[in-house]
Amino acid sequence: MPELPEPFRTEHLDVGDGHALYVEQSGNPDGAPALFLHGGPGGGTSPRVRGFFDPSHYRIVLFDQRGAGKSTPNVGDDFDAAMHENNTPKLIADIERIRAHLGVERWPLVLGGSWGSTLALAYAQAHPDRVKALVLRGIFTFERDEIDGLFRNGRTADHYPAEWQRYIDFARTHRPDEADPVQAYMSMLEDSELRERAAQEFVRYELSISKVHVDLDGMDQRLATPSAFMPFAACEVVYMLAEGYLAESLIAPSNLEKLDGIAIHIVHGRSDHVCIPKAAWRLAKGLDAVGAPYTLNFIAGAGHSDSEPGIAAALREATDMLRQR
Repeated sequence: MPELPEPFRTEHLDVGDGHALYVEQSGNPDGAPALFLHGGPGGGTSPRVRGFFDPSHYRIVLFDQRGAGKSTPNVGDDFDAAMHENNTPKLIADIERIRAHLGVERWPLVLGGSWGSTLALAYAQAHPDRVKALVLRGIFTFERDEIDGLFRNGRTADHYPAEWQRYIDFARTHRPDEADPVQAYMSMLEDSELRERAAQEFVRYELSISKVHVDLDGMDQRLATPSAFMPFAACEVVYMLAEGYLAESLIAPSNLEKLDGIAIHIVHGRSDHVCIPKAAWRLAKGLDAVGAPYTLNFIAGAGHSDSEPGIAAALREATDMLRQR
């Protein structure tokens, strides 16, 4: 990964509903604006992701979504306030607010990974005239098999049996009468006495299946920081139960047709057990059906995380290719 640029501007942007979003810019102040959308939801951004963009060419824009990272309020500090009006339509409106605030007429590039790929697609479909290119990593489109396979039916136990067992046992122990594990974790998150432990267990499960080679030190560090793991757990559970706050499928032909004229590049780990490779393939076939151009790059030996070398290299390759165009 190239040396990371330092931000030339950081700020907290008031977007209403009691939320102020942390927004940073780095790279070339006069360059092509490139927006990064982090995962989760609730995952927060990281300085590391600046490395996906050539700082001599791009004006790199990162922000923490509602309730996460350095945005205020953070779920770890004020659960109710951070989750107030925290939904997909509001996040789409936030992106538009950031775009207008920064004086960007049309994003030359939006890069989103995992939940960020969901949000990128939803934003581009809502405002196709504001996006020139999408780079999408670890596709998640909130189709039922994607949600259930990760959180409900034990599909991940085929590869991570101990991790699944720990996740499901915690739910069964503390909410034995709740058949739906996601609803069980929601109930625990609403319980102030159980909230932090439940959030840790929920996030531990997902982090433990995110990489081909698990980063135990990194996982322990995140699980020791409430401002990091609380937003991740709360936002994911709430959004999963709400099926992403999406009025209709992102991969419905009528929605994919809205992406006509937007360059789309898909990167997905072949061994991704968080977001199934089938989701990337299904998106690609949907784009095929409506005649929308795209590239699809399955990365051998890579899981879900964008910190894995193969994934990171493929993202930088995609943004460099768009830079040359």
